[in-house]
Parts: sequence; structure tokens; C-alpha cells
Amino acid sequence: MTRTFDAPSGRPATAIAHPIDAPAPWLGGPTLTVLDKASGRPIHLPVATIELDGAHYLVSPDGETDWVRDLRTVGEGVLRRGRTGEPFEAAEVRGGEHDRVVRAFRDQMGERTSEPFEALPDPADHPVFRIEPR
Repeated sequence: MTRTFDAPSGRPATAIAHPIDAPAPWLGGPTLTVLDKASGRPIHLPVATIELDGAHYLVSPDGETDWVRDLRTVGEGVLRRGRTGEPFEAAEVRGGEHDRVVRAFRDQMGERTSEPFEALPDPADHPVFRIEPR
């Protein structure tokens, strides 16, 4: 089954469909579009990606969020950089791979992740998804 992330007008959806309380410290990076599992509407939010050992990952610094639950359920999304969108399938990772990615993410993002990781200090509380292009 093919899912579309276009707005009803046929043009790509660009409005933020999910409120963000405070600006993410990595604004300027890619935007994740994932279908809301309850409404089926696309949700768009800024995310940070990391490359490690040739693979690309999404890490949730804020732990178990709505986008994490939606991506886990739907299993796919689109990463946009500017006007270019890259559809992908999401594979949640655990164990040693998860821990290496979280460690690398914290090293790469530095102070920008200190607050979320102070609130959730256990690396297991930060879901990680491997981005697998379609």
C-alpha cells in the first residue's frame, strides 16, 4: 500500500501540523514527515540525523514522543532537506548498535542535547531508528 505525504491541494505539505513547545536546538537540519497513526495526517517536525559506520539514524533526544510512536507504527516517513524529500523505511535498533548511535549522537550534538539527556539520562530511554532508503 502506498501512502502519500501531499497536502489535499496536491502540493507538498509544508505547514507544521504538530505544535512544538520550544525550538529544537538542531533547527536548520532535515524535517521529518510521518503520518499520525490516529488521524492519518502528515506531521512535520525538525529532527537531527547522524551517520555512523555508513548508516544513517534518527535519535529521539526527548525519549518516547508522538513522532516515535507514529514512526514505530507506520514504519516509514520522508526526510526533507529544503525542497527535496527522501522516502525511507524506519528500522528501530536496540542493543549494542543502539548504544553506539546514542553515544555518537551525544558526541556530535554536544551541549545541544544536554537538557533532554539530563531529564532522561538512561540511553535506553532514547529510541533510535535506522533510516533505510526506499
